[in-house]
Amino acid sequence: MIEKRNPDAEAAGGVNPLKSLTAAQFAALGGSAVAYVRPISGSDLSAMIRGTDFDEETTYQLVMSADGTPLMVADTQAAVNEWLVDRNVGVVTLH
Repeated sequence: MIEKRNPDAEAAGGVNPLKSLTAAQFAALGGSAVAYVRPISGSDLSAMIRGTDFDEETTYQLVMSADGTPLMVADTQAAVNEWLVDRNVGVVTLH
């Protein structure tokens, strides 16, 4: 998984309290019912999922649960939307 950090918070000694939650505490917050979609390059995706051969120049759509578990990969937003129709998850915008 690609991790993004907030260097300003780390420099100030701040630790996000969500990072210290147990799996059970996170699930109670809806961790299994919330997902986000993000674009990812084929090269990053191949590095993330060992043993795969994604086209390095293609941008894919990666759907991940709020706990960071990859749920699905698609080559179009339309495919993601179609997949999400049958799922009971809330989709959030990734900033």
